[in-house]
Amino acid sequence: MFSRSNKADKAGAAQVVGAELAAVLPANPKPWYRTQHLLLLNLWLLVPLLSAATIGFDGSMMNGLQTLSQWRDYFDHPSGAVLGAMNAIFPVGKLVAVLPVAWLTDRYGRKLPIWVGLIGLIAATAVQASSQNVAQFIAARFFLGFFTAFVDQPSPILVAELAYPTHRAKITALYQTFFYCGSVLAAWSTYGTFRIASTWSWRIPSLLQGAIPVLQLLGIFSVPESPRWLLANGKAAEARKILAKWHAAAGGEASPLVEYEIDQISTTVEQEREARATTSYADLVRTRPNRHRTLIAFIVDFFVQWNGASVVSYYLALVLNSIGIIKTSDQALINGLLQVWNWLAAVLAGALMVDRLGRRTLFLTSVAGMFVSYVVWTVLTARFVATLDQAMGNAVVAFIFIYYFFYDIAWSPLLIAYPVESFEYGLRARGVGVTYGSTFAGLIIGQFVNPIAMGNIGWRYYIVFCCILAALFVVIWFLFPETKGRTLEEIAEVFDGKSRRVADVEAERKKEPDSLSVQVENPKGEVEKN
Repeated sequence: MFSRSNKADKAGAAQVVGAELAAVLPANPKPWYRTQHLLLLNLWLLVPLLSAATIGFDGSMMNGLQTLSQWRDYFDHPSGAVLGAMNAIFPVGKLVAVLPVAWLTDRYGRKLPIWVGLIGLIAATAVQASSQNVAQFIAARFFLGFFTAFVDQPSPILVAELAYPTHRAKITALYQTFFYCGSVLAAWSTYGTFRIASTWSWRIPSLLQGAIPVLQLLGIFSVPESPRWLLANGKAAEARKILAKWHAAAGGEASPLVEYEIDQISTTVEQEREARATTSYADLVRTRPNRHRTLIAFIVDFFVQWNGASVVSYYLALVLNSIGIIKTSDQALINGLLQVWNWLAAVLAGALMVDRLGRRTLFLTSVAGMFVSYVVWTVLTARFVATLDQAMGNAVVAFIFIYYFFYDIAWSPLLIAYPVESFEYGLRARGVGVTYGSTFAGLIIGQFVNPIAMGNIGWRYYIVFCCILAALFVVIWFLFPETKGRTLEEIAEVFDGKSRRVADVEAERKKEPDSLSVQVENPKGEVEKN
């Protein structure tokens, strides 16, 4: 799945991370899955990767619950604004948590917020599964959203800052594809329980929403802290040990790779300290490059909810009702198959292609395919409404799957990965906060608007998304740069120009050690100047 670190792969590694980093990679004739420290690192990274599965579970579960007559009967057939509130309260909770989570992530590290969030999620899941009325269900979903932010917001940052250099792009892109891991579990759990006559038909899937957080809680203490956060907070010796153990292994702390990474991170951190004594949210729009980064983060994460996918992701039952597919078993089966399809497409055609095809190419191909699919989907739905020809309705289902293939190749793997790698270290947590805030804002608006619009104007609502997709293609063409083939630190050059090239700054720092000096600890814990 990832590139191997042997001599034959040097050229390939250079394309992924650049020639300078490729030159210091340890010689290793074995693939990563037969290299103990890399295998263990990637296995531990599954813990934060599963954070995306928690969100995926929620969306698919709510889709599944809406197909269950037991759930609809118990809550007196919620529709319109009530149904919208049941879904929208989840991102409202996440939006409330954005700022405190960003502060905790910068102040206390990437792992502490995750731990807090996992405990809260398990408790909130129990409240949701035991709901006795609409008010309790909505309250539980608010707290589920609130604590999900504690887990989901720092997790991709931790993955990006801890992953092995040649794995970073793919494994960060894989983060959002785990959304469908949760979706698959939720979809098939509701399919498996829809025949239960009691309220356990929906309480069991609701309770299972806590299964993924329980698994994460068992493993989070074994996941290393971000070496970038450690270096930025005066814990250089600890950062060096983590990089030596998980990136170099046999090479130890004296490994050229460890020295390279320490130098790059230290230079970047010091460079940002000199640029600003403290960071604030105002820095996200203070300079032209940062405005560019922030605009990209907003576009990607607001319009992921307004590119047409949200109509299906939370209201599939309404879409299927509009094309004559109304049986609970049929709707639950389509929901289950769609989630499996999404997961396979997101991993195989999306995340594993980010280094080969690049981020920009994937986004442009994705939006173009989504636009064509949505136009056809809209026309077929109009024909079904006019003729009641079920063949037209069945064709709509086929184009929903085609649409999601194109959605999955970019929006699933790059939704978080692209903004995360675009922001430099000092603004990364705040930038990711804006990223999630944009997602939640778009989701909240969509959760209220979508069921009302679908109920009032039906298939004509799809025309809105056809227009949005056409506009998105133009925006991406002019605004989205390519970032492949660079380390996490070197991506700053894409936005800031040659003056921010890390290698140049590092060379200057070595010539004039006092001009860019930064105090770090040596392996013995003694403070020295680099």
